[in-house]
Amino acid sequence: MFKKLWTRLGFLPRKRVSVVIPVLNEEKTIGQVVRLAKKDKTVGEVIVVDDNSVDQTVAEAEKSGAAVIKSSVLGKGYSMGEGLDLAKFEVVVFLDGDIGNYETDIVRRLSEPVIRDWCDFAKGTFRREAGRVTELVAKPLLSILFPDLSGYSQPLSGMIAAKKEFLKGLKFENDYGVDIGILIDVHNRGARIMEVDLGRIDNKSKPWQALGKMSREVSKAILKRAEIKKILSLDELETINVIRDEMEDSINDSIQKLNKMILFDMDDTLLLERFINKAADAFGFRAKLEEIRANNSEPFVVTKLIAALLKDVKLEEIFEIADGLQIVPDAAEVIKILKSRGYVVGLVTDSYDLIADFIRNKVGADFALANQLEVKNRTVTGEVRIPSYFIRGEKSPCSHAVCKVNALVYLSEKHGLTTADMIAVGDSVNDLCMVKAAGIGVAFCSKNGLLNVIADKVISTRSFRDLLDLTA
Repeated sequence: MFKKLWTRLGFLPRKRVSVVIPVLNEEKTIGQVVRLAKKDKTVGEVIVVDDNSVDQTVAEAEKSGAAVIKSSVLGKGYSMGEGLDLAKFEVVVFLDGDIGNYETDIVRRLSEPVIRDWCDFAKGTFRREAGRVTELVAKPLLSILFPDLSGYSQPLSGMIAAKKEFLKGLKFENDYGVDIGILIDVHNRGARIMEVDLGRIDNKSKPWQALGKMSREVSKAILKRAEIKKILSLDELETINVIRDEMEDSINDSIQKLNKMILFDMDDTLLLERFINKAADAFGFRAKLEEIRANNSEPFVVTKLIAALLKDVKLEEIFEIADGLQIVPDAAEVIKILKSRGYVVGLVTDSYDLIADFIRNKVGADFALANQLEVKNRTVTGEVRIPSYFIRGEKSPCSHAVCKVNALVYLSEKHGLTTADMIAVGDSVNDLCMVKAAGIGVAFCSKNGLLNVIADKVISTRSFRDLLDLTA
């Protein structure tokens, strides 16, 4: 009786829904998403699962009223699984944390069909130009291997809803294949699936040359499930190869039309070592250097204090150390090839301009952006100026006062590009925002787990040869 009354009057029972939002560095939008979810009267809790963000995502989520947990393993799939395990309520809604223009009733739109038992699984669709991986990879593969799913307009959408018990037992992929994997798995379980219109959503889109990783992981998720179902034949594999080849040709044609720029971090990326470490050993201030690093977390302060250690060092001594720095063996060769392919090549480093320009000339790069070390009478004064292109401004995509990502914004405006038209290569947490914001982010011999997860490409050997595959 009450169920019919709710249906007739448009009411839904209160506190039946857990909203789970996996996030990574979404400080600008997560608060708005949490507040929107909490306004829905059916929502009993909002759980934000943080993938070790380095910005203010956690603080913003907590301030907006979410329960926040740190994911035990990096990756969206693990975060979704942990959120599902913690959910207290019968229906679970998953939202993306990086969307700034959700419709105000998005939770109701997703959850209502499940609550009213119109379906077992609700898959969000939205109005925007279809993504290229969706059109060139997901839909063609689905039409061959899972034709019943080929009609879904947004098969890679991450906005979904289902009863908790229905999702338990699914194995979530831990990469770009997670959303298509869930769709296929619930289909294979015989679920009643409903595609729900969520209105217009503007989400992040990668440029053509950044699609390789996403395409591989989406394809892998689909093919893995086709193999399990034993529905792959030789003819189907040949068709898949044709699709792949056509996609690669389309990508390569589009790349040739782009203005192209590739940016390298210097220390421990282009170089096999760090200038300041070599200088500290040469001039006897290694202990003071490590003390500064251990006792200060603010980049601006660290930069100033370290520069002071170089006071009274002669310019000739600086260049002698610079000349002895080890460079990645194939750096100059690969940069030469990149330039022949139309790439502008730059260095973006929090080291010093004297060193950056010296290394730039050695490897044949076009320019270098770095902190400016003051020199008078061929002697370092111990003062350093942090250029404005490193300082946070109105268009900064992160909250750090000083960050390399601001140099990306500066260069994009100067050269008429978008940051999505750039490739950024780095190795450490200082490069994280830059690598994330670039169209292709490359983690190079990085020991930072978060950077390796964020990056579109991970290179684990001391060679830049793999960059040529991204820029062919």
